[in-house]
Amino acid sequence: MGFMGKLLVPLVLGVVLLVYAVFDLRATPVHKVKLAPKALWYVIVLVPFVGPLLWIFVGQRRDNPHPPTPPGRSWGRGPDDDPDFLRNL
Repeated sequence: MGFMGKLLVPLVLGVVLLVYAVFDLRATPVHKVKLAPKALWYVIVLVPFVGPLLWIFVGQRRDNPHPPTPPGRSWGRGPDDDPDFLRNL
């Protein structure tokens, strides 16, 4: 593997991280952004490798949308378990 081959892997990894971080930042609501305003995060993300990794691991709240189910209880039925829903198909 020559010089270009060794350079290609980190370059592709950096571009993938950057693209993922920018799209994730764009999709994240303002109230879920931590530590800095969203506009500043766009600048931070542009720092190669470090910026996207900071955004992914530090810059946003990752709340669990469903807390653990208490024993003996369920979250309800899905539409495929509901006879009324299935009757209307």
